[in-house]
Amino acid sequence: MGSFSVWHWLIVLVIVLVLFGRGKIPELMGDVAKGIKSFKKGMSDEDTTETASKTVDHKGDETK
Repeated sequence: MGSFSVWHWLIVLVIVLVLFGRGKIPELMGDVAKGIKSFKKGMSDEDTTETASKTVDHKGDETK
């Protein structure tokens, strides 16, 4: 009950292929890759904006 045999995995593979089709799986993986790239780009953009905002000098009160 704890481990699956080769037959279990073959049945799962057939069900996945029937549901998604042969051409759909590479398309889904491509979409996942684009999402990961977009996420990484967003994270690096966030880091650069944080760095830029940290280097801004504020004058403070000049009336003192």
